Amino acid sequence: MNMRVGMYYSNNDVRTEEMPMPEIGPGELLVRIMASGVCGTDVVEWYRRDKVPLVLGHEIAGEIIEAGKGVTKYKAGDRISASHHVPCGECRYCLVDHHSVCDTLRRTKFYPGGFSEFLRLPAINVEKGVYKIPHDVSFEEATFTEPLACVIRGQRLAGYKKDQRLLVIGSGISGLLHIQLAKSKGFGKITATDINDYRLKQALRFGADEAIHAKGLKAAKTADLVILCAGTRSAFEQALKAVDRGGTILVFASAEEGFELTLPVNEFFWRNEVTILSSYAANPKEHLHALELIKDRKVNVKDMITHRFGLSDIQKGFNLTAEARESIKVIIEPQK
Repeated sequence: MNMRVGMYYSNNDVRTEEMPMPEIGPGELLVRIMASGVCGTDVVEWYRRDKVPLVLGHEIAGEIIEAGKGVTKYKAGDRISASHHVPCGECRYCLVDHHSVCDTLRRTKFYPGGFSEFLRLPAINVEKGVYKIPHDVSFEEATFTEPLACVIRGQRLAGYKKDQRLLVIGSGISGLLHIQLAKSKGFGKITATDINDYRLKQALRFGADEAIHAKGLKAAKTADLVILCAGTRSAFEQALKAVDRGGTILVFASAEEGFELTLPVNEFFWRNEVTILSSYAANPKEHLHALELIKDRKVNVKDMITHRFGLSDIQKGFNLTAEARESIKVIIEPQK
């Protein structure tokens, strides 16, 4: 039996094709995908070009169709979200809270990807990265579990504290989730920047105290925590200017291919105690925390969805995400 998938060749060439429905083995799950979010990383073309063609989509929510032999925690009919990558929980990286650089996490994935009618969850993902969706959370809301978990991890690692001044550079989906999470904590003043007026309006809508066009920001030493949700050279330069003494820059976005940055070492590291750190992915506990925040409506994800497409129109979804203009979150609904 065949199923439809969105096969990625490039940002401008995402085709609706057919491939055999996955067969599952012991410990595995077959899942009917009801909703799958298009992530900004899905359109980082240089990162994908040597791996194509492939089926992308890692922000998933769906219904279990079949449980393999030995699966006892889940059954057909369960509504779930799942982690694309899962850590082992036992290696030296996991034991010091660096789950997202675990070798197991970097090897694991589901098949073929979230932009498909059905997918197979391998046994290790079933064991370590499946999350039941509460009855009052929709499939499309549950697709935010993974991106919000990543935001939770980033702010935790950055040590975001009460009364700190926060600057979020880039008000796309990641930036808006950071703004909402920070607002839910009731901490400090939140300033957002972007080069897009539509996204600046969204930043105010979702909790920023002020939203300033990036070109108009007077950034000198104005923030205790800077969260970089844009990967351009100008964004990095703005972050370096904005961070105050004793402050932190959280790098939360990929940069252009081959990008290198020069830093004034004495100014940042010798006397002013500036911290620059990065955050990637999230661990299972952070996924569960994210789903709890969504359930309790502490982070409003429903209103961040601006577009929905069936698989036959997946190219439109990729176009909107790559253009990064008047869209926030694009959801693909494979059953339509």
